[in-house]
Amino acid sequence: MKYLRKHLIALAAATACMTVGHAFADELSIMASGGAWQDAQRKAWFEPFSNETGAKILEQEYLGDLGKVKAMVETGNVPIDLVTVETATVLQGCDAGILERLDYSKIAPRDKFIQGSALDCGVGLDAYGDILAYDPTVLKEAPTSVLDLFDTTKFPGKRAMRKFPAQNLEWALMADGVAPADVYKVLATPEGVDRAFKKLDTIKKDIVWWDAGAQPAQLLASKEVVMTTAWNGRIQNAIDNDKKPFKIIWNNQILEYDMISIPKGARNPELAYKYLAYISKPENNAKLASYITYGPVRTDAASFVAADALPKLPNAPDHLKGAYLVADTEFWGDYGEDLVKRFNAWLAQ
Repeated sequence: MKYLRKHLIALAAATACMTVGHAFADELSIMASGGAWQDAQRKAWFEPFSNETGAKILEQEYLGDLGKVKAMVETGNVPIDLVTVETATVLQGCDAGILERLDYSKIAPRDKFIQGSALDCGVGLDAYGDILAYDPTVLKEAPTSVLDLFDTTKFPGKRAMRKFPAQNLEWALMADGVAPADVYKVLATPEGVDRAFKKLDTIKKDIVWWDAGAQPAQLLASKEVVMTTAWNGRIQNAIDNDKKPFKIIWNNQILEYDMISIPKGARNPELAYKYLAYISKPENNAKLASYITYGPVRTDAASFVAADALPKLPNAPDHLKGAYLVADTEFWGDYGEDLVKRFNAWLAQ
């Protein structure tokens, strides 16, 4: 009887372990930055992947702070399998050992991605533009460049910018006369950093800072600001779906890539790789543009993009006719930590 009881207990314990293991094997936890962008990912990728594989997608949201992921990794408690990250933080996370180095043989040929969108510890999701947006019912004279942020004489009133040094420092230098081709060379010098902050000083009292991607459209809608920097897809979503009268200024946009990474110690890396392979197929990579106007990062995906979405993408030919800058991921990997500290100190002054 004792033996039978022990056998039944052991069998029950083994069954419980198998159930938990099976649940983990069928669950994929993805942490992204919410809003219209996460909604678009759900429609383009989360739900179709789940339908195809039977895996359950568990969604989490965060503001893109790598510190949250770092804390998970350092405590050994990593409840996520994938995390969306910006190019400016991928290299830092890679160097710090927070993100896994990816095996592209499990994803897609690395040379099939736009240059700079397939990094050691992060693979590209989409191409987006850091742009300027305004409401023509409020601002009667139209800006012609993102750099009009710095012209408070011609465009008086509050303007919103993201509370982060990347993009703001580049625009400050360009507004101060630095050619786009020379921006990172100048910003790599102490004199260049001082110059960028000196230019930001000229509008500091007029800036409303935003953190989350949904805020720029809200700030325009509430008329708290006359213009704002933003991620192009968030403003286009407000135009198309919320019927807002906003306009996008593409001249002097900064082109960037949204990335996705596997944190060190992820509980289900193999399913994470299956997901990365799925979204990296050209026909799937192009699907996101149907739900939010961010371009694909596969070089062979353009033919799969819906015809009505193509003209709204940041990397559409018409939007690259003027001046623009491609964000330098290596620069931000090398200098990002120091510039974030300098930026936060400047904010506190």
